[in-house]
Amino acid sequence: MQQLTLNESFEVAGKGLHSGLKIKAVFKPAPENHGYKIKRVDIEGEPIIDAVAENVIDTKRGTVLGKGNVYVSTVEHALSALYAAGVDNCLIEVDGPELPILDGSAIIYVNALEQVGLKEQAAEKEFYYIKEKKQFKDEENGSTLTIYPDDGFSVECMVEYNSQVLPNQFAILDELAEFKQEVASARTFVFVREIQDLINNDLIKGGDLDNAIVIYDEEIPQNKVDEICDIVGVPHMHLSKLGYINPTPLKWDNEPARHKLMDIIGDLSLIGRPIKGRVVAIRPGHTVNNKFTRMVRKEVKHTEIQSPLYTPNTPPIINVNGIKKLLPHRYPFLLIDKVIEIDKKHVVAVKNVTVNEPFFPGHFPEEPVMPGVLQVEAMAQAAGVLVLNFLEDPEQYSTYFLKIDNVKFRQKVVPGSTLLLSVSLTTEIRRGCAMVKGYAFVGEKIVCEAEFMAQIIKNK
Repeated sequence: MQQLTLNESFEVAGKGLHSGLKIKAVFKPAPENHGYKIKRVDIEGEPIIDAVAENVIDTKRGTVLGKGNVYVSTVEHALSALYAAGVDNCLIEVDGPELPILDGSAIIYVNALEQVGLKEQAAEKEFYYIKEKKQFKDEENGSTLTIYPDDGFSVECMVEYNSQVLPNQFAILDELAEFKQEVASARTFVFVREIQDLINNDLIKGGDLDNAIVIYDEEIPQNKVDEICDIVGVPHMHLSKLGYINPTPLKWDNEPARHKLMDIIGDLSLIGRPIKGRVVAIRPGHTVNNKFTRMVRKEVKHTEIQSPLYTPNTPPIINVNGIKKLLPHRYPFLLIDKVIEIDKKHVVAVKNVTVNEPFFPGHFPEEPVMPGVLQVEAMAQAAGVLVLNFLEDPEQYSTYFLKIDNVKFRQKVVPGSTLLLSVSLTTEIRRGCAMVKGYAFVGEKIVCEAEFMAQIIKNK
């Protein structure tokens, strides 16, 4: 899959939830490998903040990104919409300290993205595959985020409050394609009992019944209710019973849980790469979300390149007989056993290294090690399958080395190893020449890497 950016810019405007200011945000296309960045155009020098987990400076009532003395808050709704749409690269220009709250959900962003459309870019999308269970648990409040290996991306969310109106709720998103219908319209929410403290902390100056679900779950004297209404700027209301006090009904019975699920997606976007995994969140919030995201992002930053996913039970795309139809190599020099992934730019092949390999008796008798040059040859053969597989008459062609550069051997390959060979074209094939980058893995570790040029020549 290719990286995606916006087909053209779009603009949203409205008041800030916490500042109460009138704010405009412009979402613009961005180049490959740009990621999400936010530019404060109202500040001298127009500083830019990378939307990544380590730049989160506050999580009390939303996710706040900061760099030095510059910050932007309430970013999670917009980021969730971008992430769900599959956008990899976007520059957000904003003329205030936060993104506008709009209607308290992500639906306006989703509709705007659909209207302008997306365009593919030349660079490939870089997923981060979850290969083993990862968990973060906040022992103080019992919040837990866990992510499991999965072929796609899904989120399950359970919220729990000490509230008569909102005791607990559950929401699930099986795939991002359902985001608009199942999650995007879910509004943020607040308890009446929290409003006074939030105001005292200089927050929610722009909050009202049009951009938030307001939950009345503890009886409050009428004079206190009147005082809160005056501060918020709404007519006095008589709250005769506990419940939701918005003039418009809930869109779903579990709308608060769906909104929390939306927040999770927005916060996970700060990992910086799309994830393949299943997220299960219990009592989530921006604080625990960010701690979990920082943990995963740290792993992503320290992972130079991930090894391919390999399940031995999955049938090969090309078996050894198919490989023999593409390559002229035969025993003892055919060094790939099967192909498990292939497209026009990338191939993953498997070499099962056994003690019966003919080179082990001489390399070395007492300590068998696969020669590094043969690891490079195995990658080259995988590259040969890649470039020949899409030719009309591949048996009439062969590939030959022209150049090998930047070869690195990182650890030994010994009998019993399963060598995964991940090879990609780095440029288009020109004049019969292919520039290729290859990695060889054993388990999760890179054992060898190389860049090489191969030439495709018609057999005589």
